[in-house]
Amino acid sequence: MSENQTYEKPLPTLDESNQPFWAAAREGKLALQYCAACGKPRYPINHVCPHCLSDQFAWKAVSGCGTVYSSIVFHQVYHQAFAGDVPYNVSLIQLDEGPRMFSNVVGVAPSQVKVGDKVRVVFDPVTPEISIPRFQRAG
Repeated sequence: MSENQTYEKPLPTLDESNQPFWAAAREGKLALQYCAACGKPRYPINHVCPHCLSDQFAWKAVSGCGTVYSSIVFHQVYHQAFAGDVPYNVSLIQLDEGPRMFSNVVGVAPSQVKVGDKVRVVFDPVTPEISIPRFQRAG
């Protein structure tokens, strides 16, 4: 994005709980919370582990590899800021580490995204603070 353009789409609100996620994304890394007690990944971000209820955790970089678990193509404009993107896909990615993450698969026509496609994370730097994780087909 050039310096004189502004990003008009909704952006996440950065706070203490999600700052490590977005800091890693700015560096081109996908990071998840991992429970310090049971060792399982914690996504979405949460103050307690959904498995053992521990409040202790650490952030760890993950592979960014996964599989398309589900995908849909949006043809309707639900938010005016996305009008220029229609049609676009919203895909549920099963990360190799276990959690599922909603995102987009980029680099192919939205209708070409298929369940079972192997994907890897790429980052879309939309502002100096925010790089959005998206996915592209692997290989």
